[in-house]
Amino acid sequence: MKKILLIEDNEELRENTVDILAIAGYSVLTADNGMIGFEMILQHRPDLVICDIMMPVLDGFGVLHLMQQHEEVRDTPFIFLTAKTERTDFRRAMGMGADDYITKPFTGTELWDAITSRLKKAAIKNQYFPPNLQGLNTLMYQATGKESLRALAEGRNIDKYKKKQVIYAEGNHPSRLFFIEKGRVKTSKSNDQGKEFVTELYSAGDFFGYTALLEGSVYKDTAVAIEETEIAVIPLEDFEELLHNNYEVALQFIRMLAKNVTSREQQLLGLAYNSLRKKVAEALLNLHKKYNPQNEPPFIVKISRENLANIAGTATESLIRTLSDFREEKLIEIKDGQVVILDQHKLANMIY
Repeated sequence: MKKILLIEDNEELRENTVDILAIAGYSVLTADNGMIGFEMILQHRPDLVICDIMMPVLDGFGVLHLMQQHEEVRDTPFIFLTAKTERTDFRRAMGMGADDYITKPFTGTELWDAITSRLKKAAIKNQYFPPNLQGLNTLMYQATGKESLRALAEGRNIDKYKKKQVIYAEGNHPSRLFFIEKGRVKTSKSNDQGKEFVTELYSAGDFFGYTALLEGSVYKDTAVAIEETEIAVIPLEDFEELLHNNYEVALQFIRMLAKNVTSREQQLLGLAYNSLRKKVAEALLNLHKKYNPQNEPPFIVKISRENLANIAGTATESLIRTLSDFREEKLIEIKDGQVVILDQHKLANMIY
C-alpha cells in the first residue's frame, strides 16, 4: 500500500482529502503545518507528498526547499495543493522541483489521476533499465503503454540502401533518427591515410544516429550499409518531442550514449595493448554477442574479412593469417565465407 503524506492546515479540507485518498486504497498520514509535515517526511519517508502552500510556521515552498536539501527525500514526488492560481506561484512551484500543482476546489478524480501519474513516473525513475535497446523498449512500454520503440518508427518513410552505400557522413549535421527495418549498418572513422576503424555495428531493430542528435553536434563517424538495408527515417522534430515529453526516455538514451563511450574506451585500449591473436578473438566474440545475444548454436559470424579486420584494428592480411591459425587449432571453421566459432571458451581465455 502506497503511503501519502498530506500537509494541510484547513481541518475540514484535510479530513475530506483523507477520505478521498482512503477510497483509492492509500495509507494517509497528515500534518497541519509545514514544519510538522517536514519532520514527518524525514521520519516516515512517504511515497508521495501533497502539500498546501499558505500555512503557518512553514509554508509549502519552505517544505519543498528543505526536502531538496536532504538527499534521502529529495526525489519524493511532491504535489502542491492550493487555492492560489497566479501564474507566478505556478512557475515558482515547478521551478523549485514540484511534480504537479492542483488548485482548489478539485475533484477526487483529478487528485487520483495526479497521484497515479506521479507514482508511476517515480517507479520508472527508480527502476534500472539496461542501457540498450531492450531496456529502452521496456522503459517505453512502462512510460507510454506502447509495446516497443518500434512504434516511433511505424508509418515512416522507408529508405532503401545498397551494399556499401553511405547513409550519413562524418562532419554532416544530423536531421533525423534512423531505425533499421532490415539489413545491417556499420559506423566507422578513417585516419589521414585512409585506414578505417569500425566504431559500431547495427542490425534490424536497432536505432542509430542518436549520438549527434543528443549532443547537438555533427556526426563523428560515417554510417554505411554493409548489405541490402531498409531504414525507417524519424525526423529530428519527432525525436526531440519524444525526449521533451518523456524525461525517463531521454535519460535512457543518455545512458546508452554513456555505455557507447565506455565501450569505445575499452575498444581503444584493446587496440593499443592487445596482441594480434587477442584482438581477433575479441572481435569474433563481440560480433557473436552482437548478432546472437541468445547464444544459440550455430555460432556463426557473418561479416567480410575487410570489415572484421577494421573492427579488430589490424591489416586484412594479418587477420587472414590469424584466422588460419585459429582454424588449425580447431577454434573456428570457415564455411562459405562465414566464420563458425567452435570453441568460445578458448577464444574467451585468450582475452581474459
